[in-house]
Amino acid sequence: MIEAPFSPGDLKGFSVRTLIDLWADVAPERVFLIDPDQAITLTYGELREASAAVAALIASHGVEPGGRVAYAMANGAESALAILGSLYGGYVATAINLSAGTDTTAYVLGHSEAGLVFSQAETEGFVGNATAGLAASPPVIGFFDRLPEPSDRHPAAFPATGMPQPGSDGLLMYTSGTTGRSKGVVLTHRSLIAGGANAAEAHRLTEADRALCVLPLFHINGLCVTLMGPLVSGGSVVMPNRFSVSTFWDLIGSHTCSWFSVVPTQISYLLHAADGGDDPESPIDTVRFGRSASAPLAPQVQEAFEDRFRIPIVETMGLTETAAQILSNPLPPGRRKIGSPGVAVGNEVIIADDSQREVPRGQEGEVLVRGPNVMRHYLKDDAKTSESITANGWLRTGDLGRMDKDGYVFITGRLKEIIIKGGENIAPREIDEALYSHPDVVEAAAFSCACDDYGERIEAGVVLKQGSATTETDLLAICRRRVGDFKAPDRIHFLPELPKGPSGKIQRFRLAEMTTARS
Repeated sequence: MIEAPFSPGDLKGFSVRTLIDLWADVAPERVFLIDPDQAITLTYGELREASAAVAALIASHGVEPGGRVAYAMANGAESALAILGSLYGGYVATAINLSAGTDTTAYVLGHSEAGLVFSQAETEGFVGNATAGLAASPPVIGFFDRLPEPSDRHPAAFPATGMPQPGSDGLLMYTSGTTGRSKGVVLTHRSLIAGGANAAEAHRLTEADRALCVLPLFHINGLCVTLMGPLVSGGSVVMPNRFSVSTFWDLIGSHTCSWFSVVPTQISYLLHAADGGDDPESPIDTVRFGRSASAPLAPQVQEAFEDRFRIPIVETMGLTETAAQILSNPLPPGRRKIGSPGVAVGNEVIIADDSQREVPRGQEGEVLVRGPNVMRHYLKDDAKTSESITANGWLRTGDLGRMDKDGYVFITGRLKEIIIKGGENIAPREIDEALYSHPDVVEAAAFSCACDDYGERIEAGVVLKQGSATTETDLLAICRRRVGDFKAPDRIHFLPELPKGPSGKIQRFRLAEMTTARS
């Protein structure tokens, strides 16, 4: 029997399909996934059968191996199977962010040239609006109302021509860029497995561990950490439809979860739960640790959470381009350094100067990453790929940081103008363009402000054409329609002019200072 956890090196010859087959052969009756909302329990044996059925369903719609299959679905057994079934059949699972606006979703579907879109009843209207304006609209099909019966959908019946290799493209996930246009990150099967293995290695996951997944599978954190992590280690995952403060501890207790992965916003919500009831007692004994990623965790919030719930929080760091985790603090009794996302796990990390040369410990520079988890490229964008990945394989993260003598990295800033709201990367220019779509807007710039709930919130400064009667309500409505409610600004400030540097470039950081002073 293969022991878990694996290191990325142990799995160089694996695809997601061969990994699923391995566990189905070794432990077919072991539980892989529990969907508490639909009362579904899926074993590893059933996972293989259902994945093969999904792959056959995709093939029946004429999608060729290597083709892209989009999923616009909330968490649960269905979305997990849409992803793993696509991977099993040699297709490229293409994530649709349900918090994105219609314009962004239409761009993703058109740019990816998806051959098929999986949806659910609650997302059919969302997908329909996005595909309405496309010249070539992919077929949209509802997913299973229940898990497919094994019958003649046994994996042996699926054609071998779709057999994915470790280097085959497996996932296409779009991430915000400073230009406002989302970039399509292409990850291979090897990268996806390496991402899961990095989480397994950092957190010492075994087949006895059970995760609670409350992060969406259209984000890399939810997909590679709490779906691929258990798949790599032979463990299991409990996957409710969405995160809820009121059910979080009940799910952990009733399903004996041993760990969870969340973002700082969720930690804050759990810490400041409005009900003020008694703190949970029964789940505490089952939980080994909680994991925080996607945005910096405030030290005072981490300390308060640990004091209240007596659960260690392990701060980590990852990117879509690295199949999630690149850094992690060790589990107790290892030394966790509050304020740091930890040390490199499963990949190399250096701090580099403008020429991508490593700088001495303690000196600030750009965080660079190299390893099997790093993306293959940005889809249809050789220029951005060349800018981001150096000739010797280092990925430029765009984050500024320093590394101490023990190898712990501390993030000190960002080279890129990215807003991080609730763990989601948002390009300010995407919001700028929505505002500029109004004919009376002369200048516009979105910017971030500190926020207790989300880490950062979005506001915008606008200069209107003289005599315009346009209101904040008018512009907010445009933003919500074009980029979605989550990315829309909380407030728009009307200014006589926007602050600019010597080159004439708008200085977003000064907008926060100006608007605070005017409030």
